[in-house]
Order: sequence, then structure tokens, then C-alpha cells
Amino acid sequence: MIQARHDYMFLAFFVFACLAIGGLSGWVTSTSVASWYPTITKPPFNPPAWVFGPVWTTLYVMMAVAAWRVWRKMGWGKPLYLFIAQLVLNSLWSFLFFGMQSPGLALLDIVPLLALILLTIATFWPIDRIAGGLLMPYAAWVSFATLLNASIWWLN
Repeated sequence: MIQARHDYMFLAFFVFACLAIGGLSGWVTSTSVASWYPTITKPPFNPPAWVFGPVWTTLYVMMAVAAWRVWRKMGWGKPLYLFIAQLVLNSLWSFLFFGMQSPGLALLDIVPLLALILLTIATFWPIDRIAGGLLMPYAAWVSFATLLNASIWWLN
């Protein structure tokens, strides 16, 4: 029983950490979405603003569960350090794109972010296939975000 409680405390930790990163990113984003972002040229496939909150919240929870599943099987190690590294680049992107209003700098961040996500999936997969699978929608969304970021940079 103590082990189960310990496991779920770490699940709560991972969920809190991922949602905190998301909340911080959302806070940075919110100021620019109201002022700068509407004024720039966007490609026709740019989703409506209301899509981003639910998508990112879902992805952050899935990321947290994936990290927790790997932690449960092997503890701290290279796979989770890769996870943390991609999480740092993930949060940096919002500061670059929205905070600094620089799609170019954000593009320089999102390309290695995508590479780190794919590497994280590759390291998670042999440990726990469900954990690796939980990160696949995140990789797909960031792939789309990379195209969107590059398009916005190109158009502006």
C-alpha cells in the first residue's frame, strides 16, 4: 500500500510539473495572443485560438503519464533526462515566439525540440511501449507546430 501511494504521489508530481510548464507557457502566450499575434500574417491552416488550450492540456497530461510510467520501471536515468530536456525546450518556445515575438528564434528552438521528442520516444519505447505511444500525439502536434512556426516566419 505504501508503494502504491508513493507511485501515485509521483504521478501527481509529473502531472503538476507538466501542467505548470504548460501554465507558464500559456501565461506568456496570453499577452501576445491579445495584441501581437492577431496582427501577423498566418497561413490558411492556422487553427483557431481556442484549439490550443485543450490540445496542450491533453498533451501535457499524456506526457506526464508517459514519464511516470518510465520512472516506475527504471527510476531516474537518461530517458527521463531527455524528457526534461525536451520539456525545457518546449517551455522556451513560448518565450521566444510569443514573449520575444520572434518566430525565427522560435523556429531555431522547435526543430531541436522535435528531435528531442522523437529521441525521447525512442528511449521510452523499449522500457514501456505505452509510454512511448503516449508521446506520439505530442510528436505529431509539434510536427504540425513546426510547419506552422516555419510558415509564420516565412510570411512575416
